[in-house]
Order: sequence, then C-alpha cells, then structure tokens
Amino acid sequence: MEGLPGLWRARGRDALLIGGGETAARKLRFLLRAGARVRVFPTGEALHDEVSAAIDTGAAVRVDRPVCAADGAEALLAIVAVEDEIAARAAIAVLKAARVPVNAVDRPEACDFLFPAVVDRGPVVIGISTGGAAPVLARRVRAAVESVLPARLGRLAEVAAGLRGAVKAMIPDDPGCRRFWEAFFDGPAADVLAGEEGRAREAALKLLNGPAAQAPAHGRVVIVGAGPGDPDLLTLKALQAMQRADVVLHDSLIGPQILDYVRRDAERIAVGKRKGAHSLTQDTINALMARHAAAGRVVVRLKGGDPFVFGRGGEEKAFLEARGVPVEIVPGVTAAVGAGAVAGIPLTHREDAQSVTFATGWFKGGAPDLDWSALARPGQTLAVYMGVGTAGVIAERLIAHGAPADRPAAVVEKATLPDQRVLIGRLDGLARLIAERQVAGPALLIVGDVVRRADAARLAETAPQAVARSA
Repeated sequence: MEGLPGLWRARGRDALLIGGGETAARKLRFLLRAGARVRVFPTGEALHDEVSAAIDTGAAVRVDRPVCAADGAEALLAIVAVEDEIAARAAIAVLKAARVPVNAVDRPEACDFLFPAVVDRGPVVIGISTGGAAPVLARRVRAAVESVLPARLGRLAEVAAGLRGAVKAMIPDDPGCRRFWEAFFDGPAADVLAGEEGRAREAALKLLNGPAAQAPAHGRVVIVGAGPGDPDLLTLKALQAMQRADVVLHDSLIGPQILDYVRRDAERIAVGKRKGAHSLTQDTINALMARHAAAGRVVVRLKGGDPFVFGRGGEEKAFLEARGVPVEIVPGVTAAVGAGAVAGIPLTHREDAQSVTFATGWFKGGAPDLDWSALARPGQTLAVYMGVGTAGVIAERLIAHGAPADRPAAVVEKATLPDQRVLIGRLDGLARLIAERQVAGPALLIVGDVVRRADAARLAETAPQAVARSA
C-alpha cells in the first residue's frame, strides 16, 4: 500500500483551508459535510460564490491574513488549495513546522495525507485512492461502486446501529454475534434498502429473539477452489466464503495476493503439501478442520485450482461428513483450464482434439498407473498435473505405446501469475526442455496437437521472454 487507509473524525474539530477559489470551494464542501469547523485563509484570492456563501451563513470563518503557526495549535488538519505557488509554498512550510497534517492540492510530494474519491452512503463511507497517481481512475472506480450500491444502504447501517446494544447483551460471544449480523444483512431485514425500515427492524428483532440466536453456534467447513493463482479468477462465491471464515487452512500454492481477500481477523494456518516438503500430514489437516468446526467456527479449506481435481477435496469431504460436520464445496478454475487459457492452447478443438484427459504425474516408484495406450492415441489432449519430475517417464511411456515422438508438448509454469512461462517443444524432448529451462513449478504439462495453436505472439507481447520453443 502507498498509504495507510483511515477516516478522520472531523465533526466539531478545527480545519484550516488555505485559498478561496474554485478548488478551495470543492474542499470546503467536503469539510462541511464531515462537520468540521472551517477557517478560510483566502490569501488574496477572489472568493468563489460557494466559499462566500459559507462565510456569510457562518458555516465557515474568514481570516484575512496569512496562516501562522498559532493557527495550527488545535487544528486537526489543513488543506492548501491556493493557485499561487509562492503563497502555497509559504503556507505549507508554516503548517508543517507547526506539525499540522497537510493536504496540498496538486502537490502530492507535499501531502501528509490524501483525499480519496468518496462513496457516501452515510454512515457507510467508502474511500477510493490511487495514491495521487491517477485521480480520474479513482473517480471511475467510484462511479462503478456507486452504481451497484443501493441508495438506502446507509439506512440499513443506522438500523443495525440502533440494535447493537441489544444484540451484544443477548449474544455476548463474538462468533455468535457475527453470525447474527450476517443473517441480519442477508435476510428480510435488508428490506430497508427498499425503504421499508419498519419491516427491517421487525425482522431483526424477530431474528434476535428467535431460537436460532440463542442456540450454540454450529461450525461448518467450506472447501474452496482458489483457481490457478490470479486473484481475478476467484469466483464470487469463493470471495464470499473467504470473507466469512473464522479459520482458513490454505495450501502452499495459495499466494499472498489470494490471501489478501481473506477476512482480516480470520486465523490463517498454512497446511501446504509440496513434493518433499509436507508441512502437515493429510490426517492432521483433517483433524484440524474437524476440531475448529466442532468449536463452532466457519472453516475455509482454501485450495489451488479446483478442490475436486487432484486436490483431495473428495477425501476431506468424506472425512468430515462421517463425523457429522456440514461441508460445502465451492469449485474453482482448475489449473489445466487456466494454463491452456494463458497459453492460448484450446484443450479441445474440432480439428485437433475431441477429448481431454486430466492425469497426475505424481507416483511412488515405477510408472503412473495409467492407460498409456489410450492416452497415446491421436485426436485428444493430455493435461498432466504434478508431472515436472516425471516428465521423462511420461514421455517414454506414451512413445512406447504409439504416440509419435514429435507430438507437440507444452510446459506452463506458474499459470496466470505475472511470472508465468510457457515452454513449447516435442514429446521426446520434454524432459530436456524442463531441465534446460530449469522449471521448478508449479507447472502443468499439455500434450497434443492443440499445442500447435499456442498463442505465442500474444504471450511474447504481454509477457516478454515468457515463451520458449524447443525442437
């Protein structure tokens, strides 16, 4: 982050506004809405009509002299919105010497804090900032947010505020209290958004006095597919689950960008298993999920890709259900789909592949127990998970069962992430390609004629030096 987000409690506090023109008028509007006591230092500028009107009505006080250090003694903040460069620099120097936080309009290098673009559904306030880099972009994001938020969202917050004391008295424990509010905002009480405040309050009180509010919290587990790595590929349902979790057990392949979407105060436990480096056994992971759910917590088991595609999601589901733990599955974009998409490789194609097979390359000793004859046939695509270390064995078995040595093959490493790589070669050179290019994974192998359709030109343009071809 370029700055620390926060909200100033400005009501009844002194704010200094340096300038009196159009720019100052915009900032004055902002300060008055927040309830600040504003002193305006015009510094010789002609007063904008809005500034003049605020002074005439007593909403702001005019001070006809340059700002001085004494003015900042009780000031919460100061805004320098004067066009004259000399006057602006002088005011900034005085205010900083007096240790008053300064926002200097169009002078980001002099700012101690920045004003975001604001969505105001009081008391719900959303600030959007680009750190001063692109104010127009911030305004466009604000417009997009405005378009999806109901106009009466603030009234819903006010109804909730009026009930907080009663809810806390009747449901003192934090998980139970939080679950009540989730039910409140998801249920009939949200009718307030349509202006039906009476119904909203009635529904909330019914919920609070009902048996569900008094019953002990029941835990559950949500097994969530986080996709191949790019946070933009998270599903809406995955985001909702991550925001409601009390505990998140996540794999080692889940990057920090994905974890940024987890509720801030949720407990996070890394339980990743990678080749030769298992942090926890599967039995331990299963026991952890069951224990936290038994304690009434919402547990999210966050997995890369899709939990039911080489993710042991089925095993975990069976273990939990056998112990009476409610389980929900949230599918995700599996690695093969993500890898094919970023490489421009269609996994199926009317001319090249009428079927696709997902297989695992991980095994203990010998060769993977696969139908090699079937996989070697033409007109299909083979996508191999966890196959980097066994690529040579896989290629040998396919060729031995009839696959041509020059069948196209691709290695997609860190698919959908900024440092992804796509390596394209032949089946008989697959192991050599991986060794020469020092592929460490995570990576997925794609074998089949569809690999010839890889969009290398586009990848080279968007990710320089990300594509390599091998004869």
